[in-house]
Amino acid sequence: MNTMEITKIVGGLCGALLVMLLLKTGADAVIHGGGGHGEGHENAYVIELPEADEEPAEETEVAEVDFASLMAVADASAGERVFRGCQACHKLEAGANGVGPYLYGVVDRDIASVDGFTYSDALAEKDGDWTHEALSAFLEDPKGWAPGTKMAYRGLRDAEDRANLIAYIDSIDD
Repeated sequence: MNTMEITKIVGGLCGALLVMLLLKTGADAVIHGGGGHGEGHENAYVIELPEADEEPAEETEVAEVDFASLMAVADASAGERVFRGCQACHKLEAGANGVGPYLYGVVDRDIASVDGFTYSDALAEKDGDWTHEALSAFLEDPKGWAPGTKMAYRGLRDAEDRANLIAYIDSIDD
């Protein structure tokens, strides 16, 4: 190795350090509004943190909306858009089962009552009807509402979307 190669290597390292220094200075200027960290210089965005001896502020509770109120203002056309995610497994025609049972007339129908469809034990053992509230609870968390269900869907968390979907399915059979 001759002195010219050593000079190239040292020059490359110095150039790389210079580029990193310029990038850091530019980033500081963007984040802190120009200049460095001099005294009297404020950050562009300050996050307030409680002191170690202070108690954290009380958490605010999210008000639970009555599902019947959501159903009263539900939009069936918006529910039709939500149903697009369901149509891979469910059909809206009476008697036309897919991977899941048909949903024509599902509102107020007995749970696990479609002839010709094999339900999981989790749903077959459920008593009652598919009321708006029962459908909402199942759609929100199928595996939580009926542990062991064959339905692979993770759930529809938004209550307004669930109300719109149920209103759409309910409108299909008048």
